[in-house]
Amino acid sequence: METVQLVVQKRDEIGSREVRRLRRVGQIPGVLYGSGKPATAIMVDAKVLRAAVTTEAGMHAVLNVTVEGQKGAHTAIVKTIQHHKVKHHIIHIDLQEISLSDPIETSVALHIEGTPQGVKMGGVLDVTSHEVAIIGLPTDIPEHLTVNVDHLDIGGHARLGDIVLPKGITLVGDLDETVCTVIASKVGLEEEDEEAAEAAEPEVVGKTPEAGAEE
Repeated sequence: METVQLVVQKRDEIGSREVRRLRRVGQIPGVLYGSGKPATAIMVDAKVLRAAVTTEAGMHAVLNVTVEGQKGAHTAIVKTIQHHKVKHHIIHIDLQEISLSDPIETSVALHIEGTPQGVKMGGVLDVTSHEVAIIGLPTDIPEHLTVNVDHLDIGGHARLGDIVLPKGITLVGDLDETVCTVIASKVGLEEEDEEAAEAAEPEVVGKTPEAGAEE
């Protein structure tokens, strides 16, 4: 996975009043911790942070974090990120320093590849997992994983174990867990129900008017 550069600043003042002030001037408060070092309170420009977490790797990018005024850099990942409940923009971020030689557990996007046979027949692909948890060295973490669904008929499904894995990466979880299923469309089911109802309905034959009866 590509390493993304991120420049942050150390902040000396903490507390809710200070973080509100930072947000008003376009700064996102956060914390950098890990590797047996004391946690460092940081702040990062909102636009800079947005650019760092909107690469193809997204929130799962390996970050090369530089603290202004300090020598050296910190290899880190986004551990937790908080969004505003209404406006949905980032309001706080926690960065965890890691070692490139130690495996990490993280989540990556799952890409669906192909068009299921069942969809070509009128079905709908229902995707239940858009991300999957994996373990691997930080430098081996892929930007996404892929599962091919070309062969799936209506009622067919792809499992966690069907995902193509690069070398050095293992999945976390039950390999039999379903990640997507081809289901019959609602319209198709309604048409089948109507046809079944019509086939089951007895034929009603009108009475022949009796001779001499008025029509």
